[in-house]
Amino acid sequence: MEDLLVQTNYSIDTFYFLVMGAMVMFMACGFSMLEAGFVRAKNTSEILTKNVALYAIACIMYLFVGYYIMYLGAEEGGILPSLGLGIGGENSVSDVLGSDGETYYSARSDYFFQVVFVATAMSIVSGAVAERMKLWAFLTFAVVMTGFIYPLQGMWTWGGGWLAEAGYSDFAGSGIVHLCGASAALAGVLVLGARRGKYGPNGEVNAIPGCNMPLATLGMFILWFGWFGFNGGSELKLSNVDEANAVAQVFVNTNIAACGGLIVALLLARFWFGKADLTMALNGALAGLVAITADPLSPSAEASVLIGAIGGLIVVPSIVFLDKLQIDDPVGAISVHGVCGIWGIIAVVFNNADATIGGQLLGILGIFGWTFFAALIVWLILKATMGIRVSEDDEMQGVDISEVGIEAYPDFNPR
Repeated sequence: MEDLLVQTNYSIDTFYFLVMGAMVMFMACGFSMLEAGFVRAKNTSEILTKNVALYAIACIMYLFVGYYIMYLGAEEGGILPSLGLGIGGENSVSDVLGSDGETYYSARSDYFFQVVFVATAMSIVSGAVAERMKLWAFLTFAVVMTGFIYPLQGMWTWGGGWLAEAGYSDFAGSGIVHLCGASAALAGVLVLGARRGKYGPNGEVNAIPGCNMPLATLGMFILWFGWFGFNGGSELKLSNVDEANAVAQVFVNTNIAACGGLIVALLLARFWFGKADLTMALNGALAGLVAITADPLSPSAEASVLIGAIGGLIVVPSIVFLDKLQIDDPVGAISVHGVCGIWGIIAVVFNNADATIGGQLLGILGIFGWTFFAALIVWLILKATMGIRVSEDDEMQGVDISEVGIEAYPDFNPR
């Protein structure tokens, strides 16, 4: 009877893990819609092509090399993993029964859940470099990012490497996923430069509105929905009372943090700009979600509202400040996922007694330092070899025509 119970719990936890992974996979749709709404109509097909292709690349690279680097080849407390390929063998009945409860979900479900996180990190880069990057340069970078850059810092943390040993705590990836993606995006934007016409000769900032706010809003809501899988699945287990209660707490905290971020960003935009800016409200919700991701379990629901609200308070001035520095990020990805990711990492110490400010700061420095400089080197190599930016004529015409040959809205641009 006890063996049957163990196998039943294994089945429940595996099924839960897979469903949560599928919810995170749906976030790929959310990123696609959000970015398609925030870019101009002439660049929509290209941004969609990037998003569908990067997901496929992430899954393949993580299957062949990334998962091994991050987990199977991980060295406890180490900096570099051992080398190898693949995702290892599946658990057998004897493995499960002989593990004293340590093996409680399928090895294949672990790969599936982890790989959708990799794709999320790469999707962050997509929006930041939109409207002026060559498609094939971006996809080449995606190969390196998802196969090597992301998995190495993942090994340092979730794989039990040196950051984990130093006490860095990150429940679902404010740093491991979101700061990592934003750091790579920042490096790409600095090498790529701003869109033509974004900044004037005297430093003035020219707004370049997105083409489809309903689509962007849909994308935000899809991401919000997928985040329940992102954070809820990171509990890893559901099959007993304590774990079920923990999952419920994670869902509540995740939801309410997004609400806090949205409301505060909307209010701040109203007082600062004189208008209720929808784009700031959308990014405010995402800022709250990113901020709570580092620890959606320990805080109370009331504290989670505050964590999300501070994310919304931070994201608006961050977007404005980066524009003043002429760092052109069409969707605000660096502010949402990077700046608010840092806040989320630091916020852990206020609710989790096991976390220390030293460990959290070390995690920020380690993840940002590795990802930014590794990505910077890759971007510079791509720039020197194949080029990363489209021509001025192609940028003015729109990269839909030059890069993919298909317009998203041909009826609105008759030829």
